[in-house]
Amino acid sequence: MKINNETKVGILTVLAIAILLLGYSYLKGSDVFSGDNRFYAVYRSVEGLTVSKPVLVNGFPIGKVSKMQLRPDGRTIVQFKIDHQYNVPVNTLAKLESTDLLGGKAIIFELGTSKEYAEDQDTLRADVQGSLAESLQPIQRKAELLFAKLDSTLSSVNKILNPDFQKNVDRSFLSIANSLQTLEGTTKKIDNLVGGQSKHIGNIMNNAEVVSSNLKVTTAHLQTVSTNFETFSTDLANGNVKQTLDNANKTVADLQATVAKINNGTGSLSLLLNDDKMYNNLNAASGNLNNLFIDIKAHPSRYVSFSVFGGKKDK
Repeated sequence: MKINNETKVGILTVLAIAILLLGYSYLKGSDVFSGDNRFYAVYRSVEGLTVSKPVLVNGFPIGKVSKMQLRPDGRTIVQFKIDHQYNVPVNTLAKLESTDLLGGKAIIFELGTSKEYAEDQDTLRADVQGSLAESLQPIQRKAELLFAKLDSTLSSVNKILNPDFQKNVDRSFLSIANSLQTLEGTTKKIDNLVGGQSKHIGNIMNNAEVVSSNLKVTTAHLQTVSTNFETFSTDLANGNVKQTLDNANKTVADLQATVAKINNGTGSLSLLLNDDKMYNNLNAASGNLNNLFIDIKAHPSRYVSFSVFGGKKDK
């Protein structure tokens, strides 16, 4: 049977349209010949989510979004196609999460712990997580405030760093450099001085060591003296000081009584001191005794008579 060219063109056109429709359906997430399981979830907002977005479990793709439909209550029902080889527990949570800073979204399955698995056409629990941009909004605001303060600071710095200020800063650094150079010269002089006097410094240190040794010995003597003084103080405190003071007071009282008697003319000593007659008699007796000694010396024979040869006696 011979097929004319018009028929061939028609058949090819139909096949091309069929392939185009199947490809379009596949790109939209509707795989006509696929045996994947279909699950649903309802979201209040699906911003950033489109058909053919992946369904991930711990970052691994197990399916994709196949269909999205807006409900009368304003919520959106989303259909997922999941490869039939993966079992999905009935308490799995389908989270709508951001995958990049540009607001792109994907479905993240948090697999439940139930041993019962969801079947085809089941509806899963849904959750919507804020976008990364929303999470970064507080940081963005802080960054904006920081940049504003930084801009103000840089403006202040620019105002300060005028030509006059720069000249003053240059002069200040030059003065500091000159001061450091002078300080370096002074340090060298000090080093030379210390090097030249190192011998004297050594002698001074030796003398200081000797003085320290002497001071140590003196300190030992002082400790001994302090110990002796403490012993003396203890003995003095333990002695009968009160009795000694009482005896001294009694002696002073007796002396005062004797002096009073002398002053009142009582006794021989008082008469000797106060009566001129006794003084005159004693003075006369002393004169007579002196004359007697003179006469004895002049004429000893008058008072002592002896002769070795029996000579003549003086009259």
